[in-house]
Amino acid sequence: MASFEELGFGAVWIGEGTGKEALTHSALLLAGGRRIVVATGIASIWARDPMAVANGARTLAEAYPDRFLLGLGVSHPFLNEPRDRRYERPLEHMRAYLEAMDRAPFAGPPVEAPPRVLAALGPKMLELARDRAAGAHSYFVPVEHTAFARRVLGPEPLLAPEQAVVLVEDADVARAVARRHMANYLALENYSNNLRRLGWGEEDLAGDGSDGLLDALVARGTIDAIVDRVRAHVDAGADHVALRILGEDPKRLPMREVRELATALPAFP
Repeated sequence: MASFEELGFGAVWIGEGTGKEALTHSALLLAGGRRIVVATGIASIWARDPMAVANGARTLAEAYPDRFLLGLGVSHPFLNEPRDRRYERPLEHMRAYLEAMDRAPFAGPPVEAPPRVLAALGPKMLELARDRAAGAHSYFVPVEHTAFARRVLGPEPLLAPEQAVVLVEDADVARAVARRHMANYLALENYSNNLRRLGWGEEDLAGDGSDGLLDALVARGTIDAIVDRVRAHVDAGADHVALRILGEDPKRLPMREVRELATALPAFP
């Protein structure tokens, strides 16, 4: 974390899925830095009961003031199977979950809850993010979705889209890396349905996606190409863009790319 701080990054976003538990992972990362924000992108609401996540988030906020952002999402059915939880009525469940979090008792000195954002793609979840959270974190989205999300959210709430990038100038290698990434997410209904709402057709969503969809979802090539895509999100209404750096080896920490990007991105917005 100290390396990311020294490079000038303001936040690190971490996922959960079937990997490290989100709040524990956040605590470990927060302990390694002094200023940088750690944001869960995204902690599943099916993984912890509302009081556990509310009080866990307060614990982190007390220990690391102004450095923790709680991102919550409804996840996907296949990730609920290992938890032995039914995936049903996600919007209704999220609304009830947020209400239960707000009612959760917390013993001891009062601690202000950290800001929370919702993984929001469709209009109803975006409206909930506007009304019951600090904003939205959108994932696997083109720039056109950022403009749509800003219209739904209005001017004030935080909008922090994710942008996948491949910092490889060899076009064939970059495209292959991007297609492997896209194939994983196009198979998930939450993402494919969101792209349908934006007007992408079935031929675009089939397999690992059309060339046009690949160009819209994954910025690749030179530093300038990636900077241009970040700028496009900012121009469309994003307050913050979370970069997901893709590579040929998905288990490699991409510090070379992080350092190269750090030299180009401090000028935003």
